[in-house]
Amino acid sequence: MKSAHPMTDGRPSLSRRGFLAAGAASMVGAAASGALAPAAEPADEPAVVSPPQGKRILLSCKLGMIAKEAGGKPLSLAERLKMAAQAGFDGVDLDQAGEYTLQQARQAVAESGVFVHNAINHAHWQQRLTSANEAERAQGRANIEHCIRLSHAAGGSGVLIVVGRGGDGPAEVIEERCRAEIKKLLPLAASLGQMILVENVWNQMFYDHDAPPEQTAEKFVAFVDSFNSPWVGMYYDIGNHWKYGQPGDWIRAFGRRCVKLDVKGFSRADNKFTEIDAGDLPWDQVRKALDDIGFAGWATAEVGGGGVERLTIVRKQMQKAFGV
Repeated sequence: MKSAHPMTDGRPSLSRRGFLAAGAASMVGAAASGALAPAAEPADEPAVVSPPQGKRILLSCKLGMIAKEAGGKPLSLAERLKMAAQAGFDGVDLDQAGEYTLQQARQAVAESGVFVHNAINHAHWQQRLTSANEAERAQGRANIEHCIRLSHAAGGSGVLIVVGRGGDGPAEVIEERCRAEIKKLLPLAASLGQMILVENVWNQMFYDHDAPPEQTAEKFVAFVDSFNSPWVGMYYDIGNHWKYGQPGDWIRAFGRRCVKLDVKGFSRADNKFTEIDAGDLPWDQVRKALDDIGFAGWATAEVGGGGVERLTIVRKQMQKAFGV
């Protein structure tokens, strides 16, 4: 026998199911009448900063390339970001992350309207993940944690890391050291949607520093794949290893692992780094390989910088190199 509805002040009360049904009906009716509208953002909320839309390759420069002062006066972080935009860049890689708090980075992006896509702390050369000193490794990990949080706060999508130095011990030992430290970072990276991106540098790891050219990217690929994680990839520096291997072959070997690019020139003939549009780096092969893997993402200059005029020159060099 069904029980009667409980009464309150002589009126039947709604059951939980009846309350939810009535609420849903009222929402549908309000929507049909046009009474519902998106909540307006508070007037004091900063606008969401986004990079230009529809570009397959977005051009960026390192914050460290942008002048720190003009006319003898120091520039704020927001003012420096604006200079990159004035030079025609789509965004900035904040490679001086250790100098700023999360709040300072977020505020500078909001104030300047310039997108920051990545963060780097150059202390990775001092506090290395391959160090035999546990305290140094812990500090190196803490530095990267700061970069992960700062990139997230600024609106970016990743952090560039140098995993260490070959001189810190036997290859198998130091590789396991840095692998163990990076694994500790993965929960934070995943929770904030930030990729940990390994840069190929002259650190005597994953290549033979004293061997001739035509080396492969096989060791880098194996290291990234050892994590079996969507949060670990490559920040491939195109100029760094032209001395040792063919960039087109390396890009195809990296494939989906190639998430972002660093850009500089290099001359095999003179054995030195150059302007992006100088040297003998085969940019036609780079473009072809990027097309082959369907690359879409950020390419960041890493050359000598300065004011807006110098930055504009670099941006034009990048456009020529990538054919954009």
